[in-house]
Amino acid sequence: MTSATASRHGANKGIKGLSNKRTRTSVLVVLVLMAFYACAPLWWLVVSVTKTRVDLYNTNGLWFGHSNNLIQNFQQLFQYENGLFFKWMWNSILYAGLGSLVCMVISLAAGYSLSKYKYPGRSIGMGLVMCSFLIPAALLTMPMYLMFSAVHMTDTIWAVLVPFFINAFDVYLAKVYIDGSVPDELLEAARVDGAGEFYIFSKIVLPLLSTPAATIFILTFVLNWNNFYLPIVMLRGSDKWTLSLGLYSFMQTKQNALFDPTTIALAGAVLSIVPLAVVMIAMQRYWKSGVALGSVKG
Repeated sequence: MTSATASRHGANKGIKGLSNKRTRTSVLVVLVLMAFYACAPLWWLVVSVTKTRVDLYNTNGLWFGHSNNLIQNFQQLFQYENGLFFKWMWNSILYAGLGSLVCMVISLAAGYSLSKYKYPGRSIGMGLVMCSFLIPAALLTMPMYLMFSAVHMTDTIWAVLVPFFINAFDVYLAKVYIDGSVPDELLEAARVDGAGEFYIFSKIVLPLLSTPAATIFILTFVLNWNNFYLPIVMLRGSDKWTLSLGLYSFMQTKQNALFDPTTIALAGAVLSIVPLAVVMIAMQRYWKSGVALGSVKG
């Protein structure tokens, strides 16, 4: 290699390294901006809890108020209507937790059926599943209300729980995952050994589905936790309300009374994030184990 060629090679290498460095810097800047954009509402919410109603409108919206205001806002929230907030929190945990758990089991079972069994109408059933999760949930709320009203189940916890038990997208997600993760040879070997179908599903298939199970549970839990339209249509008594419906009622109180519950509504919104964070952290290990299992198989 001549000196001129070596010089050009070194120059090209330097230009390429500089270009890569600029690319990494640009990507880092974009990611930082996106992270700030995502965290800014949460920051504002946490900051606002430390303020009084007057401070919310007269101080810097992105910085803290006094710590005494934080304690006072949470005390007012906990004392509101003799601790009604805790009832709303428990209702939300019940609706979202139990509903997501049952939905997860049903979705895995239905996905397993669509993936591994052959029976007349299976293709039609899969087509109906795919079509049904394209329908907006809001369009189904009024028909569900009329159906539950006909059997006198409105204003009960079942009017909210039962619709949470079924999610067509979760069925599709489970089916797609089982197609690629559960080999037919494993099922046939278990049948040859005399295992029953329930035993195969519960003892052999389910242990392989920790990742989709965690994914389905988290997606459904977040969806159910934030669900507003179904509870407001189905429920009347405040003792059965979800947390989102209860916080909404604070704003209705603000419009109809001298009492301004803005600050305690913000305090309740902060606490409403805690169960979501706990579920995310608790389910994280199932994702990690699933990714590790996939890398070993690969």
